Amino acid sequence: MNGKCLRVLCVVCLGSILFAQEVMPLWTGQPPHAKPNSLEETVLESWGVLCVKNVTHPTLTVYRAQGDPSGCAMVICPGGGYELESFMAEGHVIARSLSSRGIVAAVLKYRLPLPDVSDQPHLLPITDARRAVALMKSMAGEYGMDYDKVGIMGFSAGGHLAAAVSVLTSETDNENPDFSALIYPVTTLGDENQKWLEESLFHRAMTEDEQRQYDLVSHVTSRISPAFLLHAYDDEVVPIEESLLYAKALVAVGQDVEAHYFARGGHGFGPGRPGDGTDQWLSLLAHWIKRQSP
Repeated sequence: MNGKCLRVLCVVCLGSILFAQEVMPLWTGQPPHAKPNSLEETVLESWGVLCVKNVTHPTLTVYRAQGDPSGCAMVICPGGGYELESFMAEGHVIARSLSSRGIVAAVLKYRLPLPDVSDQPHLLPITDARRAVALMKSMAGEYGMDYDKVGIMGFSAGGHLAAAVSVLTSETDNENPDFSALIYPVTTLGDENQKWLEESLFHRAMTEDEQRQYDLVSHVTSRISPAFLLHAYDDEVVPIEESLLYAKALVAVGQDVEAHYFARGGHGFGPGRPGDGTDQWLSLLAHWIKRQSP
């Protein structure tokens, strides 16, 4: 895609995003764990989709429920390896779909864990995600949803973030989601995942305590909220075992889980494609969300 086409596409997409949606800053004043920086947020094309990099000012874009409201809401965390955020294919497209099915959907543009932004970059995404859940709960009456029906979902690195928020529970109760949807997520801490986190999230070697903490699947207990899992068997970036092991852990503690595994789809299929059948999953997710109860 050349620069002119990309600029035109950005204008079209951003115009669509702003139509009848409400964009709000995640924090008032200086966000936690932040330090002054000169980074500029930039939209670019990567992996064939529009992404944003250098996110330092987090926002929440809320799509109201259309038609017959379900009383449920979902915070959406786009993926991008903690280096970018696929804000369209794994953000606004998903939100519009859920909104059209009666579910309040909020796209979280979370701060990326950049050393120029914080001395503790690994705390930025999870702090923003917890704040997003709490903010949605605080606006339950305004958006016609139930306080205790606010979930979190994420794709790839965003799935890792959503899983972390779900299993590393906050002492502040309203920061904890009531259900989660993990789309081709990272949930374990093998050697490759540890290397990735040290390079892209922590920007340093993880301590032994952090290694134990971020082996997320090992922290699944009966107190964890129900989960919806989605993966493709031919995913060569995040192996399907990441979802299989998480689902097995939930079943072992007696927690509800619904999982859908496609034969083909690869990694990063976003809203899905008719050719491999992955376009079915958003309907499946919407039905699952509506079945959740406090």
